[in-house]
Amino acid sequence: MHKGKTHKGILKRMRLTRRGKVVRSRAGGGHLLSGKSGQRKRRLRRKAVVSQGQVKTYRRLISG
Repeated sequence: MHKGKTHKGILKRMRLTRRGKVVRSRAGGGHLLSGKSGQRKRRLRRKAVVSQGQVKTYRRLISG
């Protein structure tokens, strides 16, 4: 069986923590920020953990 290739698009957007969690950036913080509250913008700066149903897929794409 061949070795899998790393998905470069996923690799740029997500990363693995030391304990194996997949971490991503939150959507909605790129533009149109003047209409969003400061609290909301601060929340968007924080990283989010990928939902449990998608972890296996993303981990496979990241590690290759």
